[in-house]
Amino acid sequence: MRKLIYIPLLLCALFTASAWAAGTQTGQVTKIQIRASDGLVWFNMNGTAAGHPPCAFYNYWMIKDENSNAGKQQLTQLLAARSSGQAITVTGGGTCTRWPNGEDVVEIDY
Repeated sequence: MRKLIYIPLLLCALFTASAWAAGTQTGQVTKIQIRASDGLVWFNMNGTAAGHPPCAFYNYWMIKDENSNAGKQQLTQLLAARSSGQAITVTGGGTCTRWPNGEDVVEIDY
């Protein structure tokens, strides 16, 4: 009987942990792209990303809302890092809401 109680608890813990999985990457910005048709901003970095959610199967990052103050600040950070060659650390949100195959950026440490 006890085993039957522990199995659902274990499954809940596994699914909860995977739902909160978020990527991270440290390196230099190698490319910034901005699409005119809808304002989509995405960028690439050197180095290897870790912990991307399954939806993010390409090695680029997406600014979640390029029209918000935070999105504009993040783009400014990216431009400064690209211009200076200085490394940044990006943390994702574990989601791909802005574009279906790139992880949304939550934080940029510069």
